[in-house]
Amino acid sequence: MNLSITLRDRRTYKEYAGLFMIKTGACIVVALFLASLGYICYHGAGTLSPSFLSSFPEKMMEEGGILPCIIGTAILSVGAMAVALPLGIACAVWLNEYAKEGPLKKLITLAVANLAGVPSIVFGLFGLAFFVTVCDLGVSAIAGILTLAVLTLPIVINTVRETLSQIPNSWRESSLALGASKTQTVLRTVLPAALPGILTGAILGLARAAGETSAIMFTAAVVSTTNLPNSPFAAVMSLPYHIYVLATTGMNPDKAVPIQCATALVLLMTVFALNLMAFYIRQKSSKRPA
Repeated sequence: MNLSITLRDRRTYKEYAGLFMIKTGACIVVALFLASLGYICYHGAGTLSPSFLSSFPEKMMEEGGILPCIIGTAILSVGAMAVALPLGIACAVWLNEYAKEGPLKKLITLAVANLAGVPSIVFGLFGLAFFVTVCDLGVSAIAGILTLAVLTLPIVINTVRETLSQIPNSWRESSLALGASKTQTVLRTVLPAALPGILTGAILGLARAAGETSAIMFTAAVVSTTNLPNSPFAAVMSLPYHIYVLATTGMNPDKAVPIQCATALVLLMTVFALNLMAFYIRQKSSKRPA
């Protein structure tokens, strides 16, 4: 009896200790996030204004706004998704609906998983070596778009595959039983049902592309410009690279920090809005009756 109580007490203590460590870790993460957000808001909120969002950098980026950074980030992110989304959907559909179990499917699945874990700086070096040099695209928006498309491809593939795997097989069987072909079943039954997941993957890919610095610093980004890009072969400014430049060019901190923080605040709000949209779509689709 006493031994049983002792063992139960030990388990209880271990549970409390584990729970305490988990809560402490969570509190530390939240505190760090709030501290970072508070610092950015404190230093950047005063600089953030309509003119800051709609004007060009001036006086060696110590004044002016971030309009070309916003436009450049939008071009790179949307362009990357325009390339990665159809390729990712096609790959996910083939892996989930057509590919038979075997070495080839395992190899592609392993390649996608490994690609998702590759550091973004490696994608940047690949883009520099292949798109900029071999393909002779130069440092340009199109080179950055293709590099970001490769970077975001695993996100799209994994998200779409997860969605496709959650669609009941009875839907496919019912479609085939009614005389539809495999392709018709995929196009008219499976993909429409997977649309929320596809949208989620696209939005998450957009958010990832918008926040990338290393992948574009060698392929697409320019320090400063006085014109908006008028060609896919023109270099562009971007929000994350602009923050990096402001932090490393040796500017007067009194002038650089407010612009850095205001730019970071715009980037954070953009990424947060995209992630919130993806979360909303996923939550809404999960409540939909099967």
